[in-house]
Amino acid sequence: MRVVITCFLLFLTPAWALAAPRCGGDWQAFLQDIGREAVAAGRSPAATRAFLAQLQPDPAVLAADRRQGVFQLDFTRFSNRLISENRTRRGAEMGRKWDAVFTQIEAKFGIPRGVLLAFWAFETDYGAFQGDFNTANALATLAHDCRRPALFRPQLLAAITLFERGDFDPATTTGAWAGEIGMVQMLPRDILENGVDGDGDGHVTLKTSAPDALMSAARMLAQLGWKPNQPWLQEVIVPARMDWGKSGYDTQLSVADWAAMGLRPRSGTWAAKGQASLILPQGHKGPAFLAYPNFHVYFDWNQSFTYVLTAAYFATRMGGAAPFDPRTPDPGLDPAQMKSLQRKLAARGHDVGGIDGILGAGTRAAVQAEQARLGLPADAWPTKALLDRL
Repeated sequence: MRVVITCFLLFLTPAWALAAPRCGGDWQAFLQDIGREAVAAGRSPAATRAFLAQLQPDPAVLAADRRQGVFQLDFTRFSNRLISENRTRRGAEMGRKWDAVFTQIEAKFGIPRGVLLAFWAFETDYGAFQGDFNTANALATLAHDCRRPALFRPQLLAAITLFERGDFDPATTTGAWAGEIGMVQMLPRDILENGVDGDGDGHVTLKTSAPDALMSAARMLAQLGWKPNQPWLQEVIVPARMDWGKSGYDTQLSVADWAAMGLRPRSGTWAAKGQASLILPQGHKGPAFLAYPNFHVYFDWNQSFTYVLTAAYFATRMGGAAPFDPRTPDPGLDPAQMKSLQRKLAARGHDVGGIDGILGAGTRAAVQAEQARLGLPADAWPTKALLDRL
């Protein structure tokens, strides 16, 4: 069964995109403005005109951009939806089929094959479902829209550069609604900066060449700061009682410190001896993981905590780890309850990032602070008990 993951790619806005660009208004005036900027950046007037001539706004792109209901799933349900027996089996098959490519990647970039297999699986089911949105129209629509123009305007300009180089056809190039292209769903600027001709044919073709796609993804992860041959995630067993306020993505302690508090690996030995964070996606009664520094790189690929944790966990599965212990977490909140909680947290001065019913980083931090204030286990997992206390 197809599970559409490309719509989850909400990339972090990098430093070069911080300035607020012009957006909205008349469509043709917007395209003319893009054209002037492209020519000023060195693109030929003829190539720029040819690229922009056929562009049309796509209402379906905006509808997809506003539709984020899947983020309301907790980690257990989300991971069970994405990690099927078929997807796991296919991952093993793809690992064998492209063994030479993965071996080369591991030697050159230090990126484990499980990490790339997980992204490949979630983004496009190993290339089977790459999206059917016209990429040029999608990028132009999102650059024109005033929600995130700082992210998408540079991507539209990068697509013009790819077109001028002969590596992008605005009439036929298709992909995800947010403008990602190919088997591992990379945006045009990422292709310009990290594209690798993995099969040696003289082109970077992410839609049809697995070596190109995998090599390019590996190079991008390396550029984002992946530490070669280092772990990223490890399932752990937690004690019945500890200072749960030390859990969370933003707190890092040495593995020795965690072990002194009673944590231990669920299997094997500790994957590393350095710093790590204790991740409790569904509170102290649910699954538990130690996240090592490489885990941070995932957030430069995707901003969704649940997606990131699931991708990182599936990568461990592709490396031979056992399925996680679901344990018995306290029941979470439904969307209406979550919105009610966010309103109460916001009224107390917390920045929850919007009343959207989604358990994002801001809401987690606010929940943990209020749990500590009220004497509840400060594990950042919102429950009915916390909602009632507030």
